[in-house]
Amino acid sequence: LTYSQLIVLVTGSMTASKLPVPGEELGLFTDLYELTMSQAFFQQGMSATATFSLFTRTYPPNRAFFISAGLEDVLEYLGNLNFSGHAIDYLRATGIFSDDFLKYLSTIKFTGNVRAIPEGRLYFTDEPAVEITAPLIEAQLAETFIINQVNLQSMLATKAARCVWAAQGRGIADFASRRTQGTDAALKMARASYMAGFSSTSNVLAASLYGMPPAGTMAHSFVTSFPSELQAFRAYVMSFPNRTILLLDTYDTIAGTWNAVQVAKEMETEGRQLMAVRLDSGDFDKLSRQVRKILDDSGLDYVKILASGGLDEYELEILVNNGAPIDLFGVGTKAGVSADAPWSDMAYKLVSFDNRPVMKLSTDKVSLPGAKQIYRTRDADGMFSKDIIALHDEELPGGVPLLEEVMIDGERRGAPATLEEARARFEEDFSLLDDKFKALNNPPRYPVSISGNLERLSSRVREEALGTNVSSSD
Repeated sequence: LTYSQLIVLVTGSMTASKLPVPGEELGLFTDLYELTMSQAFFQQGMSATATFSLFTRTYPPNRAFFISAGLEDVLEYLGNLNFSGHAIDYLRATGIFSDDFLKYLSTIKFTGNVRAIPEGRLYFTDEPAVEITAPLIEAQLAETFIINQVNLQSMLATKAARCVWAAQGRGIADFASRRTQGTDAALKMARASYMAGFSSTSNVLAASLYGMPPAGTMAHSFVTSFPSELQAFRAYVMSFPNRTILLLDTYDTIAGTWNAVQVAKEMETEGRQLMAVRLDSGDFDKLSRQVRKILDDSGLDYVKILASGGLDEYELEILVNNGAPIDLFGVGTKAGVSADAPWSDMAYKLVSFDNRPVMKLSTDKVSLPGAKQIYRTRDADGMFSKDIIALHDEELPGGVPLLEEVMIDGERRGAPATLEEARARFEEDFSLLDDKFKALNNPPRYPVSISGNLERLSSRVREEALGTNVSSSD
């Protein structure tokens, strides 16, 4: 069996997503005000169709693009949205909600439509990554979960893509699990980083759930548990003769390298080869050159060098640009928490209700009215040139629409997309984005405009909203 076939055999499929809370508790994964607003809607008889847009207002520092991620979790959530008997009992015990509203909640399920940018595709500020169209309460209740999942996963995928860009073709393994903020974040980091080009993950559960290659070496505790480093290396080779990576820096990196050379020569006598050695501390540039020379001078030019420990895209770029002879990277803490940009200004705003376009006019938080479509255009070389945000029923010649119908009347359209499909979409999109937008520091903004029709609608809705809701004063 191939690795992929094995994963299918064990897990049943190579998709998807795993919800962070038990299915019977999904309804309660929401902010209280979503429920209080919904009761007021219910008691006012406000059941007409609403459209909400999910978008990011501004770029975090040094960012010029986002990667769509988390959609599979959103669709699974919407397809299973419910309030169990236990959930209803809890809400009743709070004393906040009326019996008629709780009875309504006990039967609710999502019956609406979802249009979204497929996972793995690039998008930019103000562009709706997801649009939900459903009866008002159903769409409102979904806000907390949708932002929670898409915000985190798109942020992590974007950070990972920057690491992939900085590594310039060198393989990267996700080593972040132990320092992410909780188990769900660790799983989603593994998935998002693989989507964005990482080659593997150290998280075994993530590898099992998502059909990803697992990766790992040894810890310093393995070496220190033996009387000597050489004995530790030999013991590891005995257990894993075909996948040995030796950790060099437990005591002294150079001495550790000579011990690795001795073990590698012993392996050669048995017709085997040492796969790699790992650096986990110190000056990676200087040490990698020293280790590479020792290995090459010993006839071990096939042994690769893996570096891990405190790395993210900024360190990777310096090492790669300086020509450090490092073949592989393990990236952990800084990528797993998106350390330089740990949050983004993602919003979920009502843009239409009961066939009436609406918009928010708050300072620095203006939203665009109406359901939308995004059209992406290319230049003469086939590279992405600009995006145009348009109304959902517009057709702009020369542009490719990005938002796709992925759920209709509460039912998914087609089978869940696989992680490999999302990864392939990212690779294609990233290859078509000009390198200047991938710069790690102060990249230019990718051009995004709005169509004439959307601009005119925005002006009209703004005037109507100000005329209705702002009074003059003496």
